[in-house]
Amino acid sequence: MAATTAGVWGTAATAQEFYAGKTIDLVIGADVGGGYDIYGRTIGRYLGKYIPGNPNVVPKNMPGAGSVVAAGTLYNISAKDGTVIGALMPGAIMDRVLNDHLKANFDPSKFIYLASADSGTRTCITHVSSKVKSMDDAIAHSAVIGASAAGGATRDYAVMIAKAAGAKFRIVSGYKGSADIFLAMERGEVDGLCGLDWNSLKSQKPDWLRDKKLNILTQVALDPNAELTKLDVPMVWKYVASTRDRKALELIVSQQVFLRSYIAPPGTPAAQAKTLRAAFDKVFADKDFLADANKAKIDINPSSGDKVQQVVEQLYKMPPDVIARAKELITP
Repeated sequence: MAATTAGVWGTAATAQEFYAGKTIDLVIGADVGGGYDIYGRTIGRYLGKYIPGNPNVVPKNMPGAGSVVAAGTLYNISAKDGTVIGALMPGAIMDRVLNDHLKANFDPSKFIYLASADSGTRTCITHVSSKVKSMDDAIAHSAVIGASAAGGATRDYAVMIAKAAGAKFRIVSGYKGSADIFLAMERGEVDGLCGLDWNSLKSQKPDWLRDKKLNILTQVALDPNAELTKLDVPMVWKYVASTRDRKALELIVSQQVFLRSYIAPPGTPAAQAKTLRAAFDKVFADKDFLADANKAKIDINPSSGDKVQQVVEQLYKMPPDVIARAKELITP
């Protein structure tokens, strides 16, 4: 017991000594104002409180290619001493499973996963002015769908739903993020977007939901969301007839387990990684944080760093035939 107690106090003292007076950069792989930014900044306000030495946590946005720019920077350039962590879109992690032909400058399976703030449901929506108001409409009639770059959920999910469910989507890629696509919807440039997290939609556009300014075509998740089911929003599985496609879709959708993942670069010392994981766990249990999250209209359904690490490792061991079909489903 004496030895164990000494070890615990020794670890805490070492962490406090390391982090005291330091700053932790929280690199957010998304543009300002989007769902990932809101989550990252809300968590960042509390994280330093639970790290011995109470370092400052400074959010820094690094959008580009669905968080791939941020991931590459963290992997190859950022300090690997526990003073730089990242918030990544799941596509940046999943993309290397589905696109192994790419010359990637990082290996997602080698990141150290600290936590995920949420596991959730994604949606496909259109503006109230669109003629496409349901999935049945989307299958029968063409709709212009705004999207980000390859690897981003709004691009990949739009392509996936078009191929697997038969939606007649004309996809316009290149938008920086969901905030820009919302503006395009208001201007009538596009009908809608897909791959948007339900929690992000509630956080970013509560007025649209309140005033019924959008149509929710379908919900995409392994299990139904109670709120969306109450709104009579059908699951995407209703429109996927092929067993082969269903298995491939399940692979793609599994990324939603680590919907809001926070990582440390490979090579981060085990002691710092352990400290950071413990800090995230404590933030997600903090009553003041949960109250702030509620005000920001972001849902917190956390997963531990260990759990996320296991899910990612399993993804990189999936059968080749399932991976091959999943690749086809997200390729325009």
